[in-house]
Amino acid sequence: MTSTPLHWKLVVDAHDPHAQADFWAAALGYEVEDHGVLIGKLLGLGTVPPEILTDHHGRRAWRDAAAVRHPDDPYDAESGAGLGRRLLFNRVPEPERKTAKNRLHIDLHGPAGKQDTEVERLCALGARVRNHVKGPGGEWVVMTDPEGNEFCVH
Repeated sequence: MTSTPLHWKLVVDAHDPHAQADFWAAALGYEVEDHGVLIGKLLGLGTVPPEILTDHHGRRAWRDAAAVRHPDDPYDAESGAGLGRRLLFNRVPEPERKTAKNRLHIDLHGPAGKQDTEVERLCALGARVRNHVKGPGGEWVVMTDPEGNEFCVH
């Protein structure tokens, strides 16, 4: 029996979801989702209070959540939510810097032979180099995003 592929998103706990969305959109070449149409509709109906909103890059956004999506993937025009490759950042009350190892991380694969250039680009966006790994399985750079979440550049 063949099953239909599931729609999914990776959800990341964040101290500042909008800053994280901006970083990852720039890092991946993704787009920050615009939920303004849905927010305007819900405000007009009186179903959401203005206190749960913020202004981000000149548009209304959810205060405690932001998301990025692949620019080639479909999205729902009414909600602004991506329907394909997507990262969602939710505000959590825990401290900004994490202290434990990630149980899940993202691996970035840039153009062949351009690892150093990609690491420099990501550092300019706010990432930091944690470690260079060379082993029988290959070579990669372990980095952290602006909130300390690990990812690797191959």
